[in-house]
Amino acid sequence: MKIPFEKYQGTGNDFIILNNIELNYTMDQLVMLTKQVCQRRLSVGSDAVMVVDRAQHGGDFRMIFFNADGTEAEMCGNGARCLARYAYEHQLVGEKMVIETVAGDVPAWRLDQRTYKVQLNTATKEVYDWTFPEVKELSYIELGDPALPHLVVELPGLVDRKLEELMPLAKTLRHWDRLPKGANVNFYEETSDGKLVIRTFERGVEGFTLACGTGSGATALTLVKRQKQSQEVTLHTLGGVLHVEVDGTDLFLSGETTQIVVGVICDEALNF
Repeated sequence: MKIPFEKYQGTGNDFIILNNIELNYTMDQLVMLTKQVCQRRLSVGSDAVMVVDRAQHGGDFRMIFFNADGTEAEMCGNGARCLARYAYEHQLVGEKMVIETVAGDVPAWRLDQRTYKVQLNTATKEVYDWTFPEVKELSYIELGDPALPHLVVELPGLVDRKLEELMPLAKTLRHWDRLPKGANVNFYEETSDGKLVIRTFERGVEGFTLACGTGSGATALTLVKRQKQSQEVTLHTLGGVLHVEVDGTDLFLSGETTQIVVGVICDEALNF
């Protein structure tokens, strides 16, 4: 079995992209494929699989997003930027497009060869007064409907702490019984030189990733609402720099994308 694919990364989030308009795989087949090919060292390896499929209600195309464990996610901001580039370069769309996602329609724009901007799903729930042991300040943001849940946690000294040290707190918050769906956990700190640093523990991946687009959006919204930042927020992730424009509850995420691989998956352990 040979499956054509491309691999992209956006600020360190890497994605295997498949064109299901041509492949016509079922959801069960895509889940099985995802669980196999996302395994690093054993297969292609990636944070997730993204699928381009036919639009269902007036968008330009549909985005189906699978975490590495095979669970379907509502949306992914960095993934949407990479998928927008893939669609443009495959002449599926022009420089402006609308991507259908589980969480709602996502407009996207090509800014230059590598830089793409997407409008993240609108914030549908904002809570800024929750408390939790060990945490100085905690907010809860849901993006889209059905919601993509994010906790935003201010953590002094973040930049000097190893991810292994953060893991116990991250796992506890991710599975907090107050949250029926769990949540992505975004730790942030403003350093002495004014730089905003962010580290995100993601559902589905069940670990820290190099970046999270929707997490950066939720964090930027929190900072603006708490009057700690203006409407233009720059966040420094482990994978690079992301920019978020905050206009009310509308969030616009931009950053670079990188095409890594164009080829075919020949994984002999993959069996539908």
